[in-house]
Amino acid sequence: MRVRQLTAAAAALLLAAVLGGCSDRPAPARPPAPEPAPEATAATGDVRPADRAAVRDGGTLRWAVDRVPATLNVYQPAATADSALLAHALYPSLFRPDGHGRLVPDPDYLAGAESTPPGQRPQVVTYRLNPHAVWSDGTPLTAADLIAQRAALSGLDPAYRGGHPAGYDAIDSIGQGADPHEVKVTFRRPCADWPSLFGPLYPAAETSTAAAFNQALAGGGHLGAGPYTVSRYDAEDGRVTLERNPLWWGDRPKADRIDFLAAAPERRLDALDQDLLDIAPVTAAVDRAVPPAPSASPSAAAPPAAAPPAAAPEAAALALRRAESLPGITVHRAAAASLTQLTLNAARGPLTDPALRLALGRAVDRRRVAAAALTPLGVAPAALGSHLLAGDQDGYRDNSAAAGPADAARLFDEAGWKRPDGGGTRAKDGKPLTLDLLVPAGSATAKRTADALTAGLAEQGVALRTVTAPADTFVKHHLAVGDYDLALFSWPAGPSPASEQRPAYAKPRPDPDGTLDPGSNYARSGTEEIDRLFDRAAGELDRATRLDLLQEADIRIWQLGHSVPLYQRPELVGVRSGVAGAGVWGFDWPRFQDVGWAVTP
Repeated sequence: MRVRQLTAAAAALLLAAVLGGCSDRPAPARPPAPEPAPEATAATGDVRPADRAAVRDGGTLRWAVDRVPATLNVYQPAATADSALLAHALYPSLFRPDGHGRLVPDPDYLAGAESTPPGQRPQVVTYRLNPHAVWSDGTPLTAADLIAQRAALSGLDPAYRGGHPAGYDAIDSIGQGADPHEVKVTFRRPCADWPSLFGPLYPAAETSTAAAFNQALAGGGHLGAGPYTVSRYDAEDGRVTLERNPLWWGDRPKADRIDFLAAAPERRLDALDQDLLDIAPVTAAVDRAVPPAPSASPSAAAPPAAAPPAAAPEAAALALRRAESLPGITVHRAAAASLTQLTLNAARGPLTDPALRLALGRAVDRRRVAAAALTPLGVAPAALGSHLLAGDQDGYRDNSAAAGPADAARLFDEAGWKRPDGGGTRAKDGKPLTLDLLVPAGSATAKRTADALTAGLAEQGVALRTVTAPADTFVKHHLAVGDYDLALFSWPAGPSPASEQRPAYAKPRPDPDGTLDPGSNYARSGTEEIDRLFDRAAGELDRATRLDLLQEADIRIWQLGHSVPLYQRPELVGVRSGVAGAGVWGFDWPRFQDVGWAVTP
């Protein structure tokens, strides 16, 4: 599972993000002549190298989180990005992603893993567990842990209250192999994304019964199998303290202790300045910075208490300059593994016409938009050309030319939207082409993006009206009910796009009462062919063939006029001088045993 710190738009969609795996149906996602094209090559990581020989033993790291998570079980509804961050330090993941989104075995937990060849049925995956890997009570990892987790996450027993990641429902059986360290998993149908399963893996004691699984996994005393264990879990004080796991069999963790401290984004720059934090994501602190409140006159009316702060690019620029000038702090920045897109509502107004959607998609200058959004943050402005893969992800290809001719003006004219002589807004049957653009409130990056879209489309004769919505209503009151024309938000990108991205593009189906249910496909456009391509990719064990199927699905999504990929969401992390192995991880996550304080020269 990949859960990350997200900006306002993506945070609003966190519950709609899907877990990796494979399935022949959408995973539950709601509790929610070719032209020259820009190749997105921005790095999804910027981490200060951690040469273990140059990192000293000992010391404490102070690491900012939004809040002490209600649970460490990432499959429970209350899980957050902070749940996943801590889980990576405390629990096994049999595979982990590299910097290009490829899942590779983690040797701390796996001595080896292999699947039967493509075409051989049934598919059987054989795991060789690291014989040294043990839970914090000294018992080894065994097939029993995988069996219990499959039972909890397969969806076969409704008593388990939690997510049902795609792939677990494809498993037919799990059993011990030739010895206690060998586990054989047999699938009922081919599962290409089998490496995404069992990450994180929880002990059977926490998952073997619904009663155990449904309890919030918080506080000390729980079994783990990571380089660290929990020594303090204090939600009231806003602190989770991890200390070295005395039974850890891998590389000795460098830091004695890691304190995860609850720190609201708007206070993180102050906390870094006051030497209260060593590692702190500061994307929101910069992106959602607000100007100082003016001195109010006695007669001035107070603003409504519930009104979200207005996005202020000037305030964001000041906050970034402050972050960059903090003594002893380096701001790491990179494009995150998260795809920002412009979604077109195919069920409302003139956008029900696919010809207009294609023209609109062609009219968006993705280079211009990416530059406006990312350049002020110091992130390379690489425009995206894929709905399914991030720019430096394995298999990325720009498929935007599939949307049709680059001459957007001709496409608008052919769709019947003519521009008056002398310019101005296009019209059809006397109605001007004026569309609402929904953006998350309070985000300076979203405002810069909206401004660039508005200016660029105005040059093509399309008028946009920006509508803002706070994160807590963005999905429920707008995307889910179709109350928008165009919407700007981000989807997390993970190592298993065939199953992770499918719900965002699956053809909407009618409910029993006949009402169209879009699921997580907020654009409300889809086809049976696209669904089949995703399903075939999810079950295709040959990597090259699987990527070909994903490229074909992306081409069909472009041709549908579903949405326009724009750029990868930017991410900023402040790191104190002397801390090694920290920064922006992109697809990867921290190797906690390597993060620590550099040896003083």
